[in-house]
Amino acid sequence: MIEELAVVVKIENQQVWVTSGSNSACGGCQQKTSCTTNALNSVIKKKQVPVDSDIQLKVGDEVIVAIDESLLLRASLLLYLLPLIFLFFGAGIANGMLPVETPNLDLWIASSALLSFLFSLWLINRAQSMLILNYYARPVVLRKN
Repeated sequence: MIEELAVVVKIENQQVWVTSGSNSACGGCQQKTSCTTNALNSVIKKKQVPVDSDIQLKVGDEVIVAIDESLLLRASLLLYLLPLIFLFFGAGIANGMLPVETPNLDLWIASSALLSFLFSLWLINRAQSMLILNYYARPVVLRKN
């Protein structure tokens, strides 16, 4: 399980919403002016995420939330590796099927690669919407901190 410190920001309809806690390493750092993490945190707002909890909580509680790393790894492989495989496969098929004398051969190969890449994204989206692939996992509250 991958664990992270979070703070409960709201509770509504038996649903707990948390946002990531502050990172203590960034709080006292002397390099704040040149740190990209500090710059990104100041621009990007912290997102509130719904979590499952069996523990009685109230707003402001610090909690440890976790998500299963094997599920995260499988989802990463699906969403990164599969489209890349489709991209190379599409380019290889076009390169093998088109004659060398074809005008704009590189453009045809690139177009085939792009279309197969987009097809893989559509296929993944379709499979998830049909619940064939269910890689959605919500974080759970392990304990109060």
